Amino acid sequence: MSENIQIQISPEQAVDLEWIEKTLAARLNRGLGSFKYRWKKRSIDARKRDIKVNATFEYISSEEEWPVLHYFEPKKVNLTKEIHIIGSGPAGLFAALRAIELGWKPIVWERGKDVRARRRDLANLNKNHHVDNDSNYCFGEGGAGTYSDGKLYTRSKKRGDVEKTLGIFVEFGAEQDIMVDAHPHIGTNKLPQIIVAIREQIISSGGEVHFESKMTDLAIEKGEICSITINENKVIEVEHLILATGHSARDVFELLHSKKIQLNAKPFALGVRVEHRQDFIDALQYHGRKSDEYLPPASYSLVSQVNGKGVFSFCMCPGGIIAPCATENGEVVTNGWSPSKRNNPFSNSGIVVTVSPEDFENSDDPMVCLNFQKEVEQKCWEAAGGTQKVPAQCLQDFIDGKVSKEFPRSSYQPGITSVDLNKVLPEMISQRLKQGFLDFNKKMRGFISNDAVLHAPESRTSSPIQIPRDRATFQHPDVQGLYPCAEGAGYAGGIISAAIDGMNCVDAVLASEELRK
Repeated sequence: MSENIQIQISPEQAVDLEWIEKTLAARLNRGLGSFKYRWKKRSIDARKRDIKVNATFEYISSEEEWPVLHYFEPKKVNLTKEIHIIGSGPAGLFAALRAIELGWKPIVWERGKDVRARRRDLANLNKNHHVDNDSNYCFGEGGAGTYSDGKLYTRSKKRGDVEKTLGIFVEFGAEQDIMVDAHPHIGTNKLPQIIVAIREQIISSGGEVHFESKMTDLAIEKGEICSITINENKVIEVEHLILATGHSARDVFELLHSKKIQLNAKPFALGVRVEHRQDFIDALQYHGRKSDEYLPPASYSLVSQVNGKGVFSFCMCPGGIIAPCATENGEVVTNGWSPSKRNNPFSNSGIVVTVSPEDFENSDDPMVCLNFQKEVEQKCWEAAGGTQKVPAQCLQDFIDGKVSKEFPRSSYQPGITSVDLNKVLPEMISQRLKQGFLDFNKKMRGFISNDAVLHAPESRTSSPIQIPRDRATFQHPDVQGLYPCAEGAGYAGGIISAAIDGMNCVDAVLASEELRK
């Protein structure tokens, strides 16, 4: 049976396998070669100039073998009972995998295209500024998760089995390190092949995955879901429907609203995405060390309170790129991602302000936050000349209220347009951002400069709408058989929490079936 040992070591020692083995042998009072070891957990402690790695190692005797753990055990489900899933993001895909584990047949309906075809539409968006409403950075195989960096850190430990979720990613091709690192990351360049492997498993087990298959209607009879319509003409009878459509599927919110299915306005956050040089962030966080072969590209997490609202960093991408994430023409949206090595020369992060329904006169309107989000994205599109360029401003110029005459660089491929963001963003956002940046500059000296570039807006931080569900059954309180799921329904905030919520929804489906027997 394995045991653990914790030690604190330097970044240089953390890559010296011979030193680690000798040190563990001394700590364990064992001879070299009498035990086997492997990393269990790893995190960086950079609070002091003498940077350390908090290391936990797992060890067994040399005569033992490491146990082989399987986090996913598929069954053949082609002839079993069906669960229909709308959306093939992390929630939808992991719901499908969980259904297969439990002996149910998942049928996944995805409005967008498969990974390969989707990539061509993204290239067209970057080069020609054309947004395909159903195939973009948010819609398509893998959902927004495929092209949103692949950060796997979550604080939602109580919602489900994080280790199982990470283990499933490893079984489908992710590096083993994600089971070890405190802030695991796959990388946008590696996620597509993992997503394809999951799809192939779903199909080989007897499930179905349908692309370019958009849910355009649903029917409810006597308070129960009874059918969905795909692409306006294909009616499918359903008994259990998991709605895992993501936070940008506005047409789904509008469809539910038109059917008088209860929705609630939900707080979200909106602001800008700021880009710095990565070596500058490294030097700030690592006490002058930068581009260091023994340390990962540095990140940061910042938070402040300004006039009763949270201002905070969101989805920080070390060594990353800013991407265009609009889901229809007539709007611009930014997001960030990093490749697996996080080796691009720049870092970016959302810096956002909390927005609540109570900020508006019609706070009881379930669409009020969504409408505000739309208005800001459309105004930014107009300010940038009606293309997928984004309005931009150097950070010091934003503080001073000056239009930037030149920019040091931008990783945003469609391009940027110089504006005064104080005049483009709503005052409730711009004024709080200003003070938030001033507060952050006290924590990270030099954060404010004209070498930092703001791109607007960062607006798809989370869903501005919550689709209510019963806490025990996971079903909508008014519609039996309808399971609002993950980010789009307001119950998750990232790849891992979305995946867990997808699995939990399937467990709830099976629990409801047991109650009906």
